[in-house]
Amino acid sequence: MKNSIRNIDSELLISLQKGDHSAFEKLFLKYGQKLFVFAVSYLKQKSEAEEIVQEVFMKVWKNRERLKTDTSFQSYLFTIAYNSIRKSFNRKAQVNQFKEEVIDQLDNGDDPIDFENNYQLVIQRLDQFIAEMPERRKNVFVRRKKHGKSLVEIANEYDISVKTVENQITEAMKYLKRRFAEDFPGGLLFFSLFLESR
Repeated sequence: MKNSIRNIDSELLISLQKGDHSAFEKLFLKYGQKLFVFAVSYLKQKSEAEEIVQEVFMKVWKNRERLKTDTSFQSYLFTIAYNSIRKSFNRKAQVNQFKEEVIDQLDNGDDPIDFENNYQLVIQRLDQFIAEMPERRKNVFVRRKKHGKSLVEIANEYDISVKTVENQITEAMKYLKRRFAEDFPGGLLFFSLFLESR
C-alpha cells in the first residue's frame, strides 16, 4: 500500500517538476488538510495553521525542479511545516522577551509616559513610512498587518497569487526596517512590538 502511494506521488512529482499546475493541485488536495491538522495542533490558531500550509506549498512550488521523487513526499512536507512552526514560535518568543524587558524597565522606575510617547512616535513614523510605499505594496501591507487579513484573502481581493502577496509583504518589511534604521534606530524594537500586537 505504501509503495502504491509513493508511486502515485512520484508520478505527480515528476509532472510537478515540469511545472504541471494540475499535479500541484492534486498534491495540495491530498496533503493540505493533513498539514493543517498538524499545524493547528501546535499553533492552536486556524488562521496561523492556514498560513503554514500556504507557506509549505509555496516552497514546494518554488523548489519543484529540485524535488526528489524517490523519497517520501509526505515526510518532506511535514519537515517543512515543522520548521516553519518552530520559526513562528521563535518570532513570538523574541517579541515576548522584548515585552518583558519593557515591563522590567517600568518596574525599575522608567517613566511610563516616556514609553507611551515613544510608542506613539513609532506609530506616527510607521504611518509616514507606509504612505511612502508604492500603492499596491502599501495596500497589501495594511490589509495584512493592520486589518489582519490572511494571505489568501488578500490574494483573492487583488486577483494576484499568494506568492505575490508574500513578496509584497517581505519587501514592505525590508523597506520599513531600513527606514527605521536610518531615521529612528531606537524605534526598531517598538516597531516589532507594534506589528505583533496587530
